[in-house]
Amino acid sequence: MTTLTPTHQLYRLAADQKSAEVTDWSARISWVLALVVLVAFVYWLMRQGWKWRGSLQSGLPGLPATPEGFEDGEKLLTLTGRYHASTTAGQWLDRIVAHGLGTRSRTELTLTAQGLDVVRPGAADFFVPAAALREARLDKALAGKVLPEGGLLVITWAHGDRLIDSGFRSDRAAEHRAWVDAVNRLAGTAGDHLTATTTTSTTEGTAR
Repeated sequence: MTTLTPTHQLYRLAADQKSAEVTDWSARISWVLALVVLVAFVYWLMRQGWKWRGSLQSGLPGLPATPEGFEDGEKLLTLTGRYHASTTAGQWLDRIVAHGLGTRSRTELTLTAQGLDVVRPGAADFFVPAAALREARLDKALAGKVLPEGGLLVITWAHGDRLIDSGFRSDRAAEHRAWVDAVNRLAGTAGDHLTATTTTSTTEGTAR
């Protein structure tokens, strides 16, 4: 067995270090820059698509504000959780972005006989009058967001000439069923009231 002298050992160590692969930093930096540019381009395309969709929905009226004295009314239900999105009713992928309705956020919901108050920290609040409520249901998907079965509370309401589905998820999902029942009762009561008013007005108009 050959024994290496200290001089030979130093020489071999130096040779090993010289033969080690040299990192090509210029190539790595180029790849990183290319990736950053690609991500920025995709983000820009998404932003342009968002603006384009917003321009198509520019005819949507502004969102109703909470009426004065709303807080004095009896609260039927309250909820804290998340606002997911709003879409054209029955079209779960047709996201509405006008007036901030496309922004996901935390939310606090309050339901009274006057309607539904939607408070969204960091995003636009809005109010749905009882007469505009159409129905509520349990669902699992809206605007590309998929949750477990029944994990989403979807409330359908009328705004301008459009029906809108708005999706909410309570911090306590067990509350969803009570909200479905309460909103549907309120929507039915408001609908009966409107029908009765319309019928009376039509009759009086005919009589005249």
